[in-house]
Amino acid sequence: MLASDSALFERAFEVFNEVYFDCGLPDAVITIQSSPKSFGYITVHKVWTDTADSYHEINIGAEHLARPIENVLATLLHEMVHLFCMVSGINDTSKGGRYHNKLFRDEAEKCDLKIEYAQYIGYSKTSPTDRFIEVIKENGLCADISHSRTGVISVDLPPAPGGDNGTDGGSGIGGVGKRKSSTRKYRCDGCGISVRATKDVHLICGDCMTSLVKV
Repeated sequence: MLASDSALFERAFEVFNEVYFDCGLPDAVITIQSSPKSFGYITVHKVWTDTADSYHEINIGAEHLARPIENVLATLLHEMVHLFCMVSGINDTSKGGRYHNKLFRDEAEKCDLKIEYAQYIGYSKTSPTDRFIEVIKENGLCADISHSRTGVISVDLPPAPGGDNGTDGGSGIGGVGKRKSSTRKYRCDGCGISVRATKDVHLICGDCMTSLVKV
């Protein structure tokens, strides 16, 4: 069922490799898998192998395929920029790969991507420029994605030590009525993902690369 979608990503990889990297990127395995908290990712290590070689994996989050095609393909190119930096010896991230630094921004902007800064995550928030949209149109990459995965996008964090079970509407003890919930709810204003925590925390949306707002 996903054959046409996979073929589109394979074709887009070839086009972007030629247009933006002078065909200098090695092949990568492109997958479509569940990734509710991320538009996409690339593995640091080569996790796929065959009789000839081994390959990095670029995953496109299955829950986010319903976005405009230019945004989905911008995610693919974002991950390809990481691949370029890896093979070129460019240290484009820090803090365990979470923080995208100015080296990543500079390389991504060379590839017609708009890169915005987000606190704690760095230069990671990615969107297509007009020139990028022209490239995908010129190369026939504007086909609609056929499928997207539905799934739960709300995440509950583990309770803090000594805290309650973190659920809303818990039963009162000894018939004293409903006990007030100690959970806090956080929401991303960009994509709407919500998270509950049993203490005040600072959270970043892995999709939009922006801070979640306490509600």
